[in-house]
Amino acid sequence: MPVELRVPEVGESITEVQIGEHRKREGDQVEKDENLVEIETDKATVEIPAPIAGTLTKWLKKNGDSAMVGEVIGYMEAVGAAAPAVAVAAPSVAAPSVAAAAPVHHANDHAAEAKAQAAKSIETSAQTKEAGKTTEVRRDGAVKPTTADRTEKALIVSPDVPRPKEASSPGTQLSTGPETVSLPLAGKSKGAREEEIVPMSPIRRRIAQRLVEAQQTAALLTTFNEVDMSAVMALRNEHKQTFQDRYGVKLGFMSFFVKASIDALKLVPQVNAYIRGNDIVYHNFYDIGIAVGGGKGLVVPILRDADRMSFAEIELAISDLATRARQNSLQLDELQGGTFTISNGGVYGSLLSTPIVNPPQSGILGLHTIQDRVVPRNGEIVIRPIMNLALTYDHRIVDGQGAVTFLKRIKDVIEEPMRMLVEV
Repeated sequence: MPVELRVPEVGESITEVQIGEHRKREGDQVEKDENLVEIETDKATVEIPAPIAGTLTKWLKKNGDSAMVGEVIGYMEAVGAAAPAVAVAAPSVAAPSVAAAAPVHHANDHAAEAKAQAAKSIETSAQTKEAGKTTEVRRDGAVKPTTADRTEKALIVSPDVPRPKEASSPGTQLSTGPETVSLPLAGKSKGAREEEIVPMSPIRRRIAQRLVEAQQTAALLTTFNEVDMSAVMALRNEHKQTFQDRYGVKLGFMSFFVKASIDALKLVPQVNAYIRGNDIVYHNFYDIGIAVGGGKGLVVPILRDADRMSFAEIELAISDLATRARQNSLQLDELQGGTFTISNGGVYGSLLSTPIVNPPQSGILGLHTIQDRVVPRNGEIVIRPIMNLALTYDHRIVDGQGAVTFLKRIKDVIEEPMRMLVEV
């Protein structure tokens, strides 16, 4: 009895998925709960396990196909299930005749002969098309070119070479039917100009949809500042080895900015709120989204209750989320929600950017690469490691003063990290 493989429920409001990589092929022996195929949603990649131990008999969907939740995408047979019998037609018994001397074929022989004739017909058709001819068979059996074939004998010149009146010049292409002669064109590349069409993955479609939604529904504005990273870098260099020995993870800059952002969100709560209809919803918790590059695109896993996390807990969580994002193994609930987002384009060398908020959030902090710059300090010209900061916010709920205050608070806390400890 065939066992159906159906697309499972993969999240609230998700009705369609895209078939990803097939882990097993037709005919493979599979253990129960062994992964059969990946399915991609607009939020994550999910693996479908085998419901039984047995043989994978049929895939109905190939890589890249769309499928609805609950749709059958393949079949399995349980271990020990009888293989389907192959029907063979019995020899026919006919009255004695001239044809009786001919051998009697089984139905499989007729099928094989028909298949061979079909293959020969396809091969002949392909050769005719390859030769560039459209033919017509006359009653006497002769083959003559049709009007379409005669039309193809007209002079053909590629767009970037002289027109027909200059056909004798170098670089022209002449077509006289089945053969096309190309003359070399001086200074032109001989490589083929090709295009590749690849369907957007559900995650990429969702990213595109959300970014357009943010631009269309919010009044986005970006304000900038710069921060001297000297104090944080000195503190990090002083304790990074002890930190790694104790917690098994490196002390990075992101934990400092998560802590600084929470401090600034408490000072300017509008940035941690969002608009719902005609109301403003203020969060009394801090779920910080960390934008990371995954295997299928940018994803934003969430640090839940980040205000209650230590530096070590933040660094461990970010390391784990980033690793699983690259492996496409994040769970759906780890990508949902969030009250504020931090995006670190500096890891890719970005000097400055205007990040786009993640709806329905009202703010996103953009971090950038650190550069040594000449700056004045206490009447002297010195060199300091400087990072550009960018805050994009929804101007419907956050005014300019609030945005500048928010970014200035992050600058103050990063330049004097002790403020985070004494809360001043």
